[in-house]
Amino acid sequence: MRKNVLVLFCLLLLSLSVFSQDKRAQYPFGLRNAQFGVNVGYINYPFTLDQVQPGFTVESVGVPHPAVRIVLYGGSINKYLSARVTYMRPVNWVEYRNINNQRLTKTVWMNIAGLTLNGQFPLTKKISVSAEAGLGVITRNGFEVDNKPVITNANYGTGLFGGAIQYHLNKKWDLQISSAWSPENKKVKQPATFFLGAGFNYFLRPLSAERVSLVQKAAKNFPKQTLILGFTSNALGYGVNNAVSKGPVPIFWGGDAKVKMGISASYQRNIFHTKKVFAFDWAAGFGIWRTRGNENFVTISLNPVLRFTAIRKRSADFFLEYAVAGPSFISKVKLDDIELGRKFTFHDFMGIGMIAGPARKVYAGIRIAHYSNGNIFPQNDGVMIPLTFNFGYCF
Repeated sequence: MRKNVLVLFCLLLLSLSVFSQDKRAQYPFGLRNAQFGVNVGYINYPFTLDQVQPGFTVESVGVPHPAVRIVLYGGSINKYLSARVTYMRPVNWVEYRNINNQRLTKTVWMNIAGLTLNGQFPLTKKISVSAEAGLGVITRNGFEVDNKPVITNANYGTGLFGGAIQYHLNKKWDLQISSAWSPENKKVKQPATFFLGAGFNYFLRPLSAERVSLVQKAAKNFPKQTLILGFTSNALGYGVNNAVSKGPVPIFWGGDAKVKMGISASYQRNIFHTKKVFAFDWAAGFGIWRTRGNENFVTISLNPVLRFTAIRKRSADFFLEYAVAGPSFISKVKLDDIELGRKFTFHDFMGIGMIAGPARKVYAGIRIAHYSNGNIFPQNDGVMIPLTFNFGYCF
């Protein structure tokens, strides 16, 4: 097991070195002409009493209709065709009310991840239409009463189709009205899903040669590579995790399985930066952890990292960092009797830190972290990582 972990980690390091570039003032290959988008609108999947297992009664079913669909990443294939990764879910979950006349209400969680091709066809200089088709992965998390399933879980692939009309504000911004549809699945009693919304797409267009040259000449220090060693402990509790994951506007995630202690190591490489504040890094890392129930597990992760250097002083630069949805391997799918889903998961972290010294070689920071599968599998209770103290070397 340890040998396999070491080999995989070395491969991740090699891939980062191969695909990174020295000209960090220009968007790297994978981000040039990439698109990101948000659409908010109406969703309908007519859940009814048909989904209820025999032996149970339900007074009513509530299907909330506000929903959001996000283009997590879109990569241009040519002028008219792109590949997109999308995520769609309702704002609130479907409710089954007054189960077995016990005044008991339970919710059904559901979302659709998509991997699609999107073809765009211009009508005028400012207006175009598009059609979308590909794979949708539907995840439904049902519920039990008295340890018996009332609505069963479901996780399967299906077709995902859609269309949109866009208004091009400029080279970077589109406004649009869009739709998406996935068919019914009678085998698992999943109704068809329809979405209609409005929103925008944003495109990362390559920076001009003049802009790149200006950044290269005037940029502040951004370390190209950093080796980091981390030490995790719950000695100070989980207060920071809870503070940012609860409340009216949570900015991070919690987790039902909680880590007690751990050791982690990572290699972080910068592939893009602006003149002074923003940097985009890739990080490859692994961790060895122990839960509060004294179960040990291992993780391996590859993370996109957003770093914002808020303060620059003569002795040190101080930054905020945020990493989300880093594809990861977790060695166990059940910790302290808590179901996590599958061995594929995502790694997120946020923290503060500084890069210090005359040559800016010393890295020090504090992070909290989280592992969960983003509801792409029915079970997704998540792992909470408390305060991690990181020390590193920049070169």
